Amino acid sequence: MRVNVGDVLRFTGRRVGVAEHRAEVLEVLGDGGEPPYRVRYEDGHVTEVFPGADCVVENSAHLRPPHAG
Repeated sequence: MRVNVGDVLRFTGRRVGVAEHRAEVLEVLGDGGEPPYRVRYEDGHVTEVFPGADCVVENSAHLRPPHAG
């Protein structure tokens, strides 16, 4: 997994009834976009993560509105 600052990590629930949660990548601590990552969850909690198979990356370039011009 390779991410950039500003990307969003989506963690899917592993069990029935466990909601998906998201975290914005604040800092890439590994080499070349590799983990670990410092992230901020939707509730404001900041921590370092090594994402597993239950994680999907939303590239920050897709989240930005198109440049008008």
